[in-house]
Amino acid sequence: MVPRCTIVPCARSAEVFDRVGRGSVGGAVIPIENSLAGSVAEHFDLLLSRDVFIQSEFPLRIVHNVIAAPGVKFRDLRRVFSHPVALDQCRDFFSRYPQIEPVAFYDTAGSVKHVIENRLGDSAGIAGRQAASVYAGTILKAGIEDDKQNFTRFFLSRKGRRVRPGANKTSLAFSVKNVPGALFKALSVFALRGIDLTKLESRPIPGRSWEYLFYVDLAAARDELTCTRALAHLAEFAPMLRTLGTYTSWKTHEGLLPDPFEVMS
Repeated sequence: MVPRCTIVPCARSAEVFDRVGRGSVGGAVIPIENSLAGSVAEHFDLLLSRDVFIQSEFPLRIVHNVIAAPGVKFRDLRRVFSHPVALDQCRDFFSRYPQIEPVAFYDTAGSVKHVIENRLGDSAGIAGRQAASVYAGTILKAGIEDDKQNFTRFFLSRKGRRVRPGANKTSLAFSVKNVPGALFKALSVFALRGIDLTKLESRPIPGRSWEYLFYVDLAAARDELTCTRALAHLAEFAPMLRTLGTYTSWKTHEGLLPDPFEVMS
């Protein structure tokens, strides 16, 4: 997504957005949803609460591998560490090898670092192939994920509203009053203008129990006339409406790479 950039690692997702807000990095690459596990709720909340703008998206094919320290044999394994989502996506593997205990860890690549740095002879981590290269690990089994159609969608976000040429997709958040037909009325502003919704999801509003926001992806650029009119119509009865970004859909993303700058993830 950002060739030739300098990568700045962060321990927490909030720090990612704070660094972008302070201007200490040029942008942020964050996972926003997985095709199997669903959305990363915290990142949706942070996109809304921080002054950032989505500039592009990218789907990454997820391949899970069992990685251990050099010399460790698969028959020696009794524990396998990884992020809870990664463990959940490898249920068939743990069913086939019931003697191996799945152990939740804060990060996929971090689990590989943990077992290698601590020289755990009966343990391994589940992560991508690059983790084996970075931490000098050995891949004992490759491609153990249950579903090969496993993709994670990433956003590249930057401070300030910048729309790249070729943008054809928009992400936004809005709320409606709790009255009959409110959501139907909100969605009709897009249907009446032939605008396709590629995603619709609700999220609780922090500090307001049992009230919800709606996150929507539109197959249209924010500045297209039909989209502009639809959002103006929506604003008439939506108490809150915010455009989170306008960018090129991943289906047409190839060849539209961002300029290099310092980025963190």
